Amino acid sequence: MSEQSPRAAAPAAGQYVLTLSCPDKRGIVHAVSSYLFMTGCNIVDSQQFGDQDTGLFFMRVHFSAEESVTLEKLRASFAAVGDSFAMDWQIHRAEQKMRVLLMVSKFGHCLNDLLFRARIGALPVEIVAVVSNHTDFAELVASYDIPFHHIPVTKETKPEAEARLLEIVREEQVELVVLARYMQVLSDDLCKRLSGRIINIHHSFLPSFKGAKPYHQAHARGVKLIGATAHYVTADLDEGPIIEQEVERVGHDVTPDQLVAIGRDVECQALARAVKWHAEHRILLNGRRTVVFA
Repeated sequence: MSEQSPRAAAPAAGQYVLTLSCPDKRGIVHAVSSYLFMTGCNIVDSQQFGDQDTGLFFMRVHFSAEESVTLEKLRASFAAVGDSFAMDWQIHRAEQKMRVLLMVSKFGHCLNDLLFRARIGALPVEIVAVVSNHTDFAELVASYDIPFHHIPVTKETKPEAEARLLEIVREEQVELVVLARYMQVLSDDLCKRLSGRIINIHHSFLPSFKGAKPYHQAHARGVKLIGATAHYVTADLDEGPIIEQEVERVGHDVTPDQLVAIGRDVECQALARAVKWHAEHRILLNGRRTVVFA
């Protein structure tokens, strides 16, 4: 397991996060800051980015509000500002933990890492369920007092299995699905239904080392860097918008088994950061890319 981050201080009640994207033009920052001032709010921190390639503007504002200000009031009153700039915007309570569902098959390093990070407070998430097409990690998940759902998948039963998954997502009010080394290809329909709220991790040898034992293939080619990529899931296999990547330099004397061990640690780090940033509303989609206010 990778080295764990210390427990982060949870945002106090009465704090919120505003994220937005819109066509870039003058006056956006002024309009947002003026709105917050007039609403009795105070900016804690603010990040912004104007993409010259797409002509889009992105912004994340963490702010505090007076006790009389509610999330409902903020969303209702900000709508006019959003409409005036054709914004795609959201406002969330900063202290509210995101409800997450994890999916895993037979490699449990990312599952174990995320469960532990969530328990010690290093991730601002509430893991509400774990789904697997195998039973290998039922006891591990039970030790965290989290519901474990075994949903076997075959070519013939895939539609029923995905229907059951969506049922759990609805029942548990899941906001984010994380494929923590879940080794099943999801249908195009499921990818579309969960668009923007499902994250996957894979070794960065794709597409160079596809198929079985990618680390052994990499060893045979004498690679000097290994890595992992966390990305949003789309219908195009392993080609969704990239959130985070991690790499580790290796020498000529590293064995295939050592590469596997190093690769697992790298995967844990990249996936944990991606989950944390998504849960803190730090990621905005920019076409096939992402803007990450880390």
